[in-house]
Amino acid sequence: MLAYSGKGRFSVHLLDVSTIVQETTQLLSISIAKGAVLRFNLAKDLPPIKADPTQLRQVVMNLVINASEALGGKSGTISLNTGVVRVDKDYLNSAVLADQVAEGDYVFLEVADNGCGMSPEMKSHIFEPFFTTKFTGRGLGLSAVLGIVRGHKGAMKVYSEAGKGTMFKLLFPVADGRAQTIQQDTANAAKWKGSGTILIVDDEETVRTVCARMAESFGFKAILAVDGLQGVERYKAQRAEISAVLMDLTMPHMDGEETFRQLRALDPGVHVILMSGFNEQEAINRFTGKGLAGFLQKPFKPDQLRTKLQQLFSGIRN
Repeated sequence: MLAYSGKGRFSVHLLDVSTIVQETTQLLSISIAKGAVLRFNLAKDLPPIKADPTQLRQVVMNLVINASEALGGKSGTISLNTGVVRVDKDYLNSAVLADQVAEGDYVFLEVADNGCGMSPEMKSHIFEPFFTTKFTGRGLGLSAVLGIVRGHKGAMKVYSEAGKGTMFKLLFPVADGRAQTIQQDTANAAKWKGSGTILIVDDEETVRTVCARMAESFGFKAILAVDGLQGVERYKAQRAEISAVLMDLTMPHMDGEETFRQLRALDPGVHVILMSGFNEQEAINRFTGKGLAGFLQKPFKPDQLRTKLQQLFSGIRN
């Protein structure tokens, strides 16, 4: 809801949008359907925008995953394009959030697919926080995308036609200065492999699937749970084989805090890595001193999860 309202907390840097997309490529490639092909047309030497890199990666991930789901299991193409465009009032007439932007130069990010597309009626609802049309692949994370764009003083255009595909075009105001290099966690370039089983607890199917693929690529098996209640039940039933738990903070029925409490009651030595779209300070405040094994801010890269698991299991084995 904070993302939808555009009031989430941002860590702002001067960023090159093309670089952010390139840095997210590995995560995108394991997140899309097997029949989907990613195509990139990324402008070089873009002027910077003022943005939170984590939030911008979340936007890219949400749009690409939606595009993948819109293909409906069929072969198709997802295109990611960046560039600069000068916009005027006429151009902004059909834009979402047009009332908060002025004429001028904007960096754009386009994510397009040749999937199922949307009817005008469906398109009119896609940014509502609780609207979903999962069978078409639309709705997942779009309210968060809207909020992040709003929080960055940007705008968005949506083109779609049923049966022909969809394109989201995001506009971010050009900023003065030069783009900064954001250091990423690359400590595990050696491709460390682990073993054992990870219980993944998250109410979003796509997050569960992506995390499972990551864990399996590191040598682990994955058990999935749709919420905290199911997570606790699965831990009870398969405790002997579960090495660690990767758990969302915000879930229906039982949130991460209560799930953590019940898991600790079952097994005081349980190793839980919390994941959340909130920043670390906000997310783990209620877990201080309670034995949390680690934290990952969504969306995270495979190397970041690998690093966290390597640190955890190295600690266990020592």
